[in-house]
Amino acid sequence: MNHANSSSRRQFLKLIGATALASTGFSNLVRAAGDASKHVVVIGGGVGGATFAKYLRLYAPDVAVTIIEKNKEYLRPYGSSEVIVGHASIKDITVSYDRLQQKYGVKFIFDTATDVDFDKQVVKTAGGQSVNYDRLIVSPGISFDFDSIEGLNQQVSDTVMPHAWIPGPQLELLTQQVKALPQGGTVLVCPPPNPYRCPPGPYERAGLITQYLKEHNPTAKVIVLDPKSSFTTDVTMLQAWNRLYEFNIPEDFKGYSVKALLAAGFTEAEAKAQLAELKPIKHNKPGQLSWVMGSQGGRVLRVDAKTKTVYTEGGEYKADVINLIPPMKAGKIAFDWGLVDNTGWCPVNRVTFESSLRKNVHVIGDSCIADAMPKSGFSANGQAKVAALQVKALLAGKEPQEPIFQNTCYALAGNKDYGQFVSDIFRVKEGKIVRMNNPRYLPLNLKDDDLRYALSGFYTKNWMKSFTDDCFA
Repeated sequence: MNHANSSSRRQFLKLIGATALASTGFSNLVRAAGDASKHVVVIGGGVGGATFAKYLRLYAPDVAVTIIEKNKEYLRPYGSSEVIVGHASIKDITVSYDRLQQKYGVKFIFDTATDVDFDKQVVKTAGGQSVNYDRLIVSPGISFDFDSIEGLNQQVSDTVMPHAWIPGPQLELLTQQVKALPQGGTVLVCPPPNPYRCPPGPYERAGLITQYLKEHNPTAKVIVLDPKSSFTTDVTMLQAWNRLYEFNIPEDFKGYSVKALLAAGFTEAEAKAQLAELKPIKHNKPGQLSWVMGSQGGRVLRVDAKTKTVYTEGGEYKADVINLIPPMKAGKIAFDWGLVDNTGWCPVNRVTFESSLRKNVHVIGDSCIADAMPKSGFSANGQAKVAALQVKALLAGKEPQEPIFQNTCYALAGNKDYGQFVSDIFRVKEGKIVRMNNPRYLPLNLKDDDLRYALSGFYTKNWMKSFTDDCFA
């Protein structure tokens, strides 16, 4: 691949970062799909698929784009934990596809893609349609590995121990369970092992539920049973829990060290200064929220749905509400179509996101192997914009350009005025996506009343709206 010159690189950065373009007059550039010389089919109308379709129509108005999606509306997973505690409703997280169709000329087939002929480049649907493509984009999200935990299956998850990681009936069930929790009851939040969708998500959910119980059920408790001993935003999230919920930071937590802070993007001098001022509160009794790390035996081994018991490496836990999020893998269709390797995820070229296993097929979003990039909505959105620009080039017989990626994961510590975030920049080096060494978090030595926490909470709420508009409007 030829390296882009500085001028084209600047142009590329403008394109992938130009979320504001989504609301400008670009719709005037979009031709009717029937006039297009090339046809790109997208499987999945989530963040990755919708963003790709929209931006390819912006970048290449002469290319027709069809999304095959079984649902006529999208339930966004980002922000869905706020439904559990009443900060939002199902209606609030429901997104329409109308703007993609009406403003950008994206065609939708509301059906299930069932089969593909990679040689003839034809996708077949459950409704009997055959759809030809020049390039195929697969953005199937995630599926769950229930078999890895004894006693867990789809039925148990649907009826007793909801993961609620895909909005829908399970999210409604978990919401009902939390609201019906008896006074003094116990909620277990069980995050999955890496890699998984939305790294800060289980911990934000634990904080949100704890804040809700603090206000409505102050003798109840939340226990996080974790296979891991660290997580994205842990240094700032644990500090917030310590201040808000009488949470005692485990003595063997290694995140508060110079080495850990260096890995988080601080310089050595900054790390030492942060640690010198960091003084977590020592609470004399267990708080309303606790975290059992993997090193303390937090990994879940099996469950008993009848007795609502979770068995971990460190012991057993009975609870009234069990939010068990199973290990994740690529979406089912990726397995069905042979796009997955032995990792359970889809190998791709990191520059174009073309599948390493199938020609003219690109995999974006949670299902693809993107190395240091987290499986987040922000990542899927960025990958989609890059893939759209690269597909435009490939369809025109041109060389793809060298990408730069960004990701920001916003999360609430629990209190809606106590925001958190992690922000990163990534580049492709030696065929892998690597994170650049830059400061990622808010400083640790901020006071409780520092406005930057409230601003982060404010940004979290506003980001969800602007981000949704960028993907779907």
